[in-house]
Amino acid sequence: MNDHTPLTPDAVEALLVDTSPYLSCDDCFATIDVYAERLAADPGYRDLPMETHLAGCGACAEEARTLSELLAGS
Repeated sequence: MNDHTPLTPDAVEALLVDTSPYLSCDDCFATIDVYAERLAADPGYRDLPMETHLAGCGACAEEARTLSELLAGS
């Protein structure tokens, strides 16, 4: 018998996020440091593929938050 935990509204929303333009986690991790540095230097900086990916990927979003916090503390 399987124990199915119901999905939270946040989990459902994350599953339904439009991920176009597509950026893979590998692509994200390859460029996330540059993205964080540019965002720290210019809060108005936009990278639509990166922002779209971060909106739908908790692991990459956490990495981006951590990098931003490190840059803010330096």
